[in-house]
Amino acid sequence: MTQVCLQQLNKVFRGKGLVHAVKDLNLEIASGRITALLGPSGCGKTTTLKMIAGLLQPSSGDITFDGKSVLRIPPEKRGASMVFQNYLLFPYMSVGENVAFGLRMRHEDKKVIRKKVAEMLELVRLPGFEDRRPKQLSGGQQQRVALARALVIGPEVLLLDEPISNLDAHLRDEMRELIVSIQRELGITTIFVTHDQEEAVVLADKIALMFDGVLHQFDEPNVFYQRPASVKIARFFGGVNFLKGRKRGTQVETCLGVMNVDPQPIADGPVVLTIRPENLKLGEEGENRVRAVVRSRVYCGTHARYKVEADGCHFELVTDAANMQCFQEGDLVPLRFPREKIWLLPPEE
Repeated sequence: MTQVCLQQLNKVFRGKGLVHAVKDLNLEIASGRITALLGPSGCGKTTTLKMIAGLLQPSSGDITFDGKSVLRIPPEKRGASMVFQNYLLFPYMSVGENVAFGLRMRHEDKKVIRKKVAEMLELVRLPGFEDRRPKQLSGGQQQRVALARALVIGPEVLLLDEPISNLDAHLRDEMRELIVSIQRELGITTIFVTHDQEEAVVLADKIALMFDGVLHQFDEPNVFYQRPASVKIARFFGGVNFLKGRKRGTQVETCLGVMNVDPQPIADGPVVLTIRPENLKLGEEGENRVRAVVRSRVYCGTHARYKVEADGCHFELVTDAANMQCFQEGDLVPLRFPREKIWLLPPEE
């Protein structure tokens, strides 16, 4: 197991102008865990992954594996193995030959190669597929072969670039479960890139969220929902309910009245109050209650989604489907903001 550290990492591309793809990135990736590099397209996450793999040279900064710099070590000797988004299997080779490629480059014994290839295909749940060609496989099967090819050489660090983005929806859950299962069995330090917050939350032990080449928050998945560091981060993770106010101690003055909140590590003054749609309470009396008009409702099977309006402020909430018949469009109903579910953020610049 290997700890990966990125220290003041920068990457600048030179073309018609200078593009600062990654800016002063500091990140400590724990040994034997799964870490997601998350963010929208063009935020620098794949560039970061390629620098860790040795496929791109940083403009400045350092990358260490267990405290030792790997910048002068070529990709094939670095101990990091990368699985690309488009699989990149050799079409003229069989599955077995694809998986064995790295071992053959190392001039391993043929018997050892056959044994290791069989073990890897068993690990990725493709036993007996050695003689098939890539064109005979589904997208999910090709991704598994690419994963086996990366793992067969026994890397210290596994790098995955958008590992399930090319798969149909019904295959994604299966591939997620497989990746986690393999990672837990091998204990290999794994870093993967994704733009999908759901994928990051399901797979990762910790998430590094990037915007425009800059790391904005590095935390466990639940923290991004419960305690996002900014309005921008809250929005990226599906936050839709925001209310400006002024904090004084454990109270926030808003256009809807005074809201009581739990003590939070943010200075008194202007703030933005946010609360997740699933945490708003429709039809409940009590503390932090306002009157709201139901503007729309949508039945979603196990739950119902509502849009409500209170004194010109609009909110969205999710409630159990059993409550759907209780509220009709146009109804004036209580809307409660549980104090323990309110999170305060700095105002947007």
